Amino acid sequence: MSNRWPVIAVVLSYLFMLFGGGAVKPDYSHINQFISELNATGTPYARTIGWIGFVPFGVFASILLIATERKAPVHGISRLGYWMLLAEPIAYIGSAIAPCDIGCPTEGSPSQILHNLLGVITFLSTTLGLFFLSFTPNTSVAHRASWVCLSLMWLTLFGLMVDGSMFEFRGALQRVGEWIVYGVLCVCAWRILGPNNSLQPHIRPGGKTQT
Repeated sequence: MSNRWPVIAVVLSYLFMLFGGGAVKPDYSHINQFISELNATGTPYARTIGWIGFVPFGVFASILLIATERKAPVHGISRLGYWMLLAEPIAYIGSAIAPCDIGCPTEGSPSQILHNLLGVITFLSTTLGLFFLSFTPNTSVAHRASWVCLSLMWLTLFGLMVDGSMFEFRGALQRVGEWIVYGVLCVCAWRILGPNNSLQPHIRPGGKTQT
């Protein structure tokens, strides 16, 4: 259990950031508002939520990725994909430094422009990162297909999230995407950091590998 503390820290800090921040934010809606709007410039408790909510989650998520990497069965392009996932915690830390304007518009202050740029880079990096994980060595066809589907789901939800016709549900779309992707990654990290790493390939008699 001691090796798995970063997974627990990530889950707890995410829930604290999301639901704790939403609880103190007047009239905040998890259905139609982006998570970034929790610390939108000029809104109540913005800096508090950014620095006590976004930053700790970003730091713990970064620690988890670093701690898990040496045991993760990635190599070559899949290792590149693994490190591309660092864009997620970096984006949360960046959101505390460059918060969005009220409503998270497509245009706005310099902080909003930087925030938007960070968001686009993050979603594209995560999409490619998840796709590259499908090239993890000695991985079954089912697992490869799962990473590809996860990548496509992430990209699709991002497209719907920024579609003006889905404005009323953009917050829900973002949360569904994060919960699924973060949930899968946390489960994988939990297994990797366990006493018996169930994601490492095992050697069969004769030198062949299986997962």
